[in-house]
Amino acid sequence: MNILTKVACTCLLSILALTSVQAQKKGFAFGIKGGVNLSRLTMGDVFTTRYDDNGNPYLGYDGKEVKDNLKESFNTRTGAVGGVWMRFGRTVFIQPEVLVSTKGGSFKIIQTNEEQPIEKTVNIKYSNIDVPLLIGLKGGPFRILAGPIASFRIGDNQRLRDAFKYYTSDLNSAMSQATFGYQLGAGLDLGNFSLDVRKEGSFTNLASFQVDGQPIGGDASLKQKISSWQVTLGLKLF
Repeated sequence: MNILTKVACTCLLSILALTSVQAQKKGFAFGIKGGVNLSRLTMGDVFTTRYDDNGNPYLGYDGKEVKDNLKESFNTRTGAVGGVWMRFGRTVFIQPEVLVSTKGGSFKIIQTNEEQPIEKTVNIKYSNIDVPLLIGLKGGPFRILAGPIASFRIGDNQRLRDAFKYYTSDLNSAMSQATFGYQLGAGLDLGNFSLDVRKEGSFTNLASFQVDGQPIGGDASLKQKISSWQVTLGLKLF
């Protein structure tokens, strides 16, 4: 390593150190994070009659209408999450984040047109651009934080760059397609590293549709929401 390279590296490290000191004086921090989501779908159990394209109910082997029981599953799916975060403030702070997150869940369809019911599991997995806006309280290395989160669906065959471009080009359209929820949890800061554990829930439905048959309880709609736990490890860059 020649002298010019050493001088350049020394200057770069000095600039980064100065930037970090100034950021801490102003109560500002910026970093990256990554981890896992443990999520599941929440929905009610409902019976629905199965119809063909002509509007006639399917008939089983004994001439009875085929009915499916859509049953909630408590199985969780594991997904990944990663992105960037910023923090404004020290004791009381605001922390916005932009994350790419994979979530999902499953539910069961119990088909009752046979002597022995046939059970099938439907697995769902999807990706979002998540934007939490959290308010927190910090004491020593410990933090508690909570706030709303907006989620923007990434298409199955859509590149991340295209998704960002699509949602940032028309804010009104993006917000109309977003789903909203909340996050609350706690964190631990050790030097430049941080560990966060959060509970996430939904205010809006992932899906809501009418069912064709006569459901249990007389409710003619089926609603799906997401519930998840998120565990992440973060690194403060400055």
